[in-house]
Amino acid sequence: MPIDYPKPPFPTQRQPMPGLTGKMDPRPDHGEDSYKGSGRLKGLKALITGGDSGIGRAVAIAFAREGADLLIAYLDEHDDAKEVQALVEKEGRKAVVVAGDIQSPEHCRALVERTVKDLGGIDLLVNNAAHQATFKDIGDISDEEWEKTFKVNIHAMFFLAKAAVPHMKPGSAIINTASVNSDMPNPMLLAYATTKGAIQNFTGGLAQMLAEKGIRANAVAPGPIWTPLIPSTMPEDAVKNFGKQVPMKRAGQPAELATAYVMLADPLSSYTSGTTIAVTGGKPFI
Repeated sequence: MPIDYPKPPFPTQRQPMPGLTGKMDPRPDHGEDSYKGSGRLKGLKALITGGDSGIGRAVAIAFAREGADLLIAYLDEHDDAKEVQALVEKEGRKAVVVAGDIQSPEHCRALVERTVKDLGGIDLLVNNAAHQATFKDIGDISDEEWEKTFKVNIHAMFFLAKAAVPHMKPGSAIINTASVNSDMPNPMLLAYATTKGAIQNFTGGLAQMLAEKGIRANAVAPGPIWTPLIPSTMPEDAVKNFGKQVPMKRAGQPAELATAYVMLADPLSSYTSGTTIAVTGGKPFI
């Protein structure tokens, strides 16, 4: 039976960036109690950026319950990262947590090297970490804000993929988190939406480039998902009514995206590459 997830309006709330899971009301569902694994990723080794919270946390839980060992990369939300590490280790899987800023190419390369060293290889790369901020006018977007959004959201994907591919064997997969903003940009998220369009294009080109190596590249395009990014980056009224605009009349929960990432990571999805799976609560993605 489907879970009766909360619908807006949500309580008034505001957090500083990048936001913390424990301060959200209602608390997001990452599949802690609902996701049941079946060994689809048994023995695989994954690097997940932004794995401390939101979609990344849900993917980490699902991958662990499917049998994968993980390196969880995050910025500085240490308590959130420790919670995820405990959840992964509870499943008998290895969880390495590494803090740091993926704006740095050196840090991106170090994450891959750490994955290979501590887990024994890398089969799956989930590029999920993102930065966003809301602005009503282009004049309000500083040069630094524009550059930061690109560095976190798309430049890091390039650095991580470039570092990971030489270690990947045929059957490996790269999964990038895009957005419905890839094709339907929200003007108040101009910088963020622009990078999400770039991510979708990057994924399609990368899939073609890596096909001869037997490495797949795909993307997931979420609609409105209830994560710490929302109360830490959006106006209070937008947070209160978050998700109301889609046919299901509610925000999605991170747990509801996990199956898309598992499907794309599963070696049995060997003919699926260069595509984007949209998880939008009923809103068509064109």
